[in-house]
Amino acid sequence: MNQLPPLFAFDLDDTLAASKSPVDPRMLRLIERLLERGEVAVISGGNFTQFQAQLLDRLGSLDEAHLGRMHLLPTCGTQYYRREAGAWAARYREELTDDETERAMTALREEAERLGLWANEPWGEILEDRGSQVTFSALGQRAPVEAKHAWDPDSAKKSALRDAVAARLPDLEVRSGGSTSVDITRKGIDKAYGMRKLAAESGVALDDMLFIGDRLDPDGNDYPVLAMGVATHAVTGWEDTADFLEALLGAEPGSPA
Repeated sequence: MNQLPPLFAFDLDDTLAASKSPVDPRMLRLIERLLERGEVAVISGGNFTQFQAQLLDRLGSLDEAHLGRMHLLPTCGTQYYRREAGAWAARYREELTDDETERAMTALREEAERLGLWANEPWGEILEDRGSQVTFSALGQRAPVEAKHAWDPDSAKKSALRDAVAARLPDLEVRSGGSTSVDITRKGIDKAYGMRKLAAESGVALDDMLFIGDRLDPDGNDYPVLAMGVATHAVTGWEDTADFLEALLGAEPGSPA
């Protein structure tokens, strides 16, 4: 147990939970076990409301001591939340300006239409202003998991859209997000930026962290963490993450031998 890193950092969708879905009780118990011995960070493209629905609202049994060891970095680390006086408080929010947001949304829509990637009957909104991030979701925010995974299995569609939009917005950061998404933030603000902020906030050196995510490939939004030299572990879904953590943590105290 003493050999485990003092801080585990996780992606959310397809790492701790199925995309836009609540975290499973099996994973909740593993997060609780990690918090009993150290700190846990979650850094993902979703906004804080999504963190609440998928994770935080399901952690009702945790006391303030446990919650105080959590670090929440929504919208790819462009925001940072910690527990203060019994509530989640934003330590920073790297907001886009109104002009940057408008240009990002215009470029995403026009290039998606030009490339034939704009859905006529999406499941919810395709474009979302998350304050510090603009997100394009090809099939809509509420698309079923199966449809999202089938839409772009080789990431060719997302890569084409990202490249086209990036050429129009050289002053902003444009990158592939989840299975159907492209995210835009301020220049230089990505998950690597969030991890550096995490190190400063937590006092845990980057060399002493382990990051777990499903998009560590060069086109994925977890890749900046790998590229900066942080120890990483790639997974293919939340069940894979759970299997990995159970192997690391060993049998739960009080379980049959």
